[in-house]
Formats: sequence, C-alpha cells, structure tokens
Amino acid sequence: MAKQRKEKKQRKQKKVSTPRSRALISKKFAIKAAKLAIDNHCTNVVVLELKGKSSVTDYFVIATGTSNRQMRTVADEINGISGKFDFSLFGRAGYEQARWILLDFVDVVVHIFDKEYREFYDLELLWGDAKRLIVDK
Repeated sequence: MAKQRKEKKQRKQKKVSTPRSRALISKKFAIKAAKLAIDNHCTNVVVLELKGKSSVTDYFVIATGTSNRQMRTVADEINGISGKFDFSLFGRAGYEQARWILLDFVDVVVHIFDKEYREFYDLELLWGDAKRLIVDK
C-alpha cells in the first residue's frame, strides 16, 4: 500500500506535457508576457499567433517601450516569470542597446522595440495574416 502511494505521488510530481498542453501553456505564457508589458507601461502591445505560419515559433509578443531602462526592466521581468510556465530563455539579443530587445523562449518570442524600430521593422505587417490574440488588461 505504501509503495503504491509513493508511486502515485511521484507520478503527480512529474510534469507530463503533451503537445496539446504545451500549446496551451505557450499561449498562456505569451498572454502573461503581454500583460506584464502593459502593466509596465509599454504601448501597442500585441500577441500574434503564428502556429501553422512559422516553423520557428508559435507566438510573437510585440511591445513598444518608452525608454532603455523600462525596456530592460520589462525584458527582465518577462524572463523572471518564464520558469513558472516551464520556459527557459534560449536566446537574447539587443539588451545592451535597448532599441529592439528580443527574448527567444522557442515557442514564444518576445520583441520589445523602441518607437523608431517598431515603425521601421513593422512585424505586424510582415505577419499580417497571423491571428491577433486579445489581451485583457
């Protein structure tokens, strides 16, 4: 009896992730990252669903920051919550210059732009056929 209880407890502790549950977790993480950007005063925050359109990632989170310091803070906070969703940072670029900070969590890629770079690169136009997810404040 004790052995069965122990095995059951071990099964509960193991994180079993199916492709469907992983997709749901990715979506929740993307939305949480967007909310965090909004809470930290980023503007024009959008989440694009790229499943079936990109072989590289499932979601883009795109935000415009107001200053270098604020953009870095948002990037740090998003990275800080990633572990709660079982994500770890695969790559980071642009952090020092803070014109376009990219955080790559594989299934979710976060782009934090300054206003000039956001307008120039216009990822929403590039991925114009992607579904936009609604982020409640």
